[in-house]
Amino acid sequence: MEDDDHKEHKQTLWMLDPPTDRPVRVYADGIYDLFHFGHARSLEQAKKSFPNTYLLVGCCNDEVTHSLKGKTVMTDTERYESLRHCKWVDEVIPDAPWVMDQEFIDKHRIDYVAHDSLPYADASGAANDVYEFVKSIGRFKETKRTEGISTSDIIMRIVKDYNNYVMRNLDRGYSRRDLGVSYVKEKRLRVNMSLKKWHEKVKKQQEKVEEKINTVAKSAGMNHNLWVENADRLVAGFLEMFEEGFHKMGTAIRDRIQVQLMRGNSGELTYEDSDDDYHDDDYYDDVDVDFDVNVDDDEEYYYDYSADEEVYSDSQ
Repeated sequence: MEDDDHKEHKQTLWMLDPPTDRPVRVYADGIYDLFHFGHARSLEQAKKSFPNTYLLVGCCNDEVTHSLKGKTVMTDTERYESLRHCKWVDEVIPDAPWVMDQEFIDKHRIDYVAHDSLPYADASGAANDVYEFVKSIGRFKETKRTEGISTSDIIMRIVKDYNNYVMRNLDRGYSRRDLGVSYVKEKRLRVNMSLKKWHEKVKKQQEKVEEKINTVAKSAGMNHNLWVENADRLVAGFLEMFEEGFHKMGTAIRDRIQVQLMRGNSGELTYEDSDDDYHDDDYYDDVDVDFDVNVDDDEEYYYDYSADEEVYSDSQ
């Protein structure tokens, strides 16, 4: 079985030697409905098969195509014209046969027929492969298909999104009769498209709100990280300020007491800021504090914290 496949492959690759005294006449054929870049690339390969190539392209008419392959989107006239505008094509042959014979090859002086090597079923029933004859006489030139693009794929995309394309054309001024759409179908499509647009609008608004929330959350996270990173420095600064203020307050209280004690030479203690007109001794009697103050000529004093009350005496 493998030997048979190998022989068939060798037969496919077998070719006559090309002419050297004139351009090589290469023929490519097809339906070329909805002409796309896959078609153009195959024709480019055919054109570049030899250094000096004259490319003829045959295209089947609507009658043959519709009977053997199916309905086309474009008419045969439109398909012919599309091919004429491809820069790789030197000549277009309308009404091309579905299967070539020697008469057709001789009429157009064809040296090679270019197509991909995969067998192409003959719907007419004349052969198993449309290119079986040209392969057998060594006039077949293999090209490569472009994957991912074909007329069938394009039609499938349109069918898949049929409602969207109907609405697209309705919005562009086509009537429902032009599109073969019933009155009820048109109204249903318009309602569904309105709901879809409203849904998309709500979705976009939700995305904007989520974006703002993420921005705020991100900003809050940055502030939190800033606090964590600088917590030690901020706390230390606060304690330093508190300690400095507490120290100043303690110093002021101590100086105030010292001033009052210094005025004890006259036997009375007064407050500079007091508005009350009474003797300091009366004040201390009221609070049950007994001061025994004795100051020598040098005005020296000390505090004795061994008892519950302050005691002043002469310096020893």
